[in-house]
Amino acid sequence: MNSYNDMLDELKNGTRKDITIDKNEFYAFREVLVKREDFKHFRGVAKQGGQVIYQYMEIARS
Repeated sequence: MNSYNDMLDELKNGTRKDITIDKNEFYAFREVLVKREDFKHFRGVAKQGGQVIYQYMEIARS
C-alpha cells in the first residue's frame, strides 16, 4: 500500500482522481495532510458512514 504522502502526490499530479479514506484511518491521514505546504489545495467531502473523499483543487481554498 502507498503511504499517505504518496497518495497525496498522485492526487496532486493527476495520476489519481480522488482518495477515499475510511473513518478508522481518518486521523492518521489528516495528520499527514495538514503538515503539507499544499494542504489548502485538498478538499475533503464527508460521506454517510464516515468516509471522506479527497480531491485536489488547482486554486487553494482561503
